[in-house]
Amino acid sequence: MKRTLLSTTLSTTMSAIALAGALALTGCSGSAEPEQDTATAAGEHTAHNDADVMFAQMMIPHHEQAIEMADVVLARPDAAPQVAELATQIKAAQAPEIETLGQWLDTWGAERTSEHGGHAGMDGMMSEDDMQMLADAAGPEADRLFLEQMIVHHQGAVEMAQEEVESGEDAGAVEMARTIVDTQAAEIETMEGLLASM
Repeated sequence: MKRTLLSTTLSTTMSAIALAGALALTGCSGSAEPEQDTATAAGEHTAHNDADVMFAQMMIPHHEQAIEMADVVLARPDAAPQVAELATQIKAAQAPEIETLGQWLDTWGAERTSEHGGHAGMDGMMSEDDMQMLADAAGPEADRLFLEQMIVHHQGAVEMAQEEVESGEDAGAVEMARTIVDTQAAEIETMEGLLASM
């Protein structure tokens, strides 16, 4: 009798343990799915192609030069307020994009291109002489030169971004490219308006 009771108790206990274990495993497998979705949403960027890599490698120095040009304007006490505001806006938009582009290249195992050397022929890039002219200019002439140069610079970026939209595979990179097209096209329109008012 004692043995039967003991066997029944053990059997019941083992069943409870097995059930608890099964529930625990089910709970674990249930929580793994959202974690995977979160990782993917955060940007694993495992699916990419050569167009994505080229977009990131070329856009980094392109953005870096735009920030250098903006810094020249912001260092001038005589810069027109609207031009200084535009320069600040350009820096605020492009600095975070540079960081993101660099992170993608690291994730993809691709080299970063952070120097301007070798990019002189890139769409919209200013030459060393162009940059020196901007640095040497003053007053309204400096404002005008900045706007003229940045329009050309933005047009180059828009062309590069459009190529990424058409040929890229990485969802994050393609989305950034669309943002660049929209944002910089709007800034070109603003700059053309400022030039016309001078």
